[in-house]
Amino acid sequence: MKRLFAIGDIHGCYETFHKLVFDYIKLRKTDRLILLGDYIDRGSRSREVIDLIIRLTHEGFDILPLTGNHEWMLVNSYLNPDMLPLWLMNSGQTTIESFGLNEISELDEVYFNFFRNLPYYHREGNILFVHAGFDDGADDPFADKESMIWESRLFYSNPRLAGTRIIHGHRPKQIDYVINTIRQNNQVIPIDTGCVYGREMNYGYLSALEINSMELISVEKTDS
Repeated sequence: MKRLFAIGDIHGCYETFHKLVFDYIKLRKTDRLILLGDYIDRGSRSREVIDLIIRLTHEGFDILPLTGNHEWMLVNSYLNPDMLPLWLMNSGQTTIESFGLNEISELDEVYFNFFRNLPYYHREGNILFVHAGFDDGADDPFADKESMIWESRLFYSNPRLAGTRIIHGHRPKQIDYVINTIRQNNQVIPIDTGCVYGREMNYGYLSALEINSMELISVEKTDS
């Protein structure tokens, strides 16, 4: 059976991301890997994370990266300098430095197009992959893109989301909490286990969820 993985927020932790992909899940070209956004900011190696995602895609791996709120802030800061303070408040400067830039307007077009074209969500059967969540009160929860990168919920009652399971990142959770949501067969499974924060509050892991088996595979942060 084709393996289907989802990985939560990476936040510039290149070394840990590389270790999870190659040493733990041992990604194959027959697999599909869905990345749930927030590849950049906070950690110091954002450019290397993006370069690895692009390289794997070019080498024929089935990689589907989604956008997160941090990629959204980068794109909007590039297009509108008035948005820059919000991004800088959320660790955007670490990404600017990672790319060797003085300011985000200098970003190479190849990278900008990568960020700008990231989809907001992806569906595989009855499973929805998204960075944060959906607007549960909207007539069409698939039309509100900003909710997909900012809003997380424990459960959904929207008829358009009935019968779905939602896999998301955005809000870091301890591994035990994530495992419990899987064991309880919850509608919503959060898989951001706070890699970039280290062992603070028992975070400090990057996690992949294999969807067919619902096995959570986690590696402790190795980035400095």
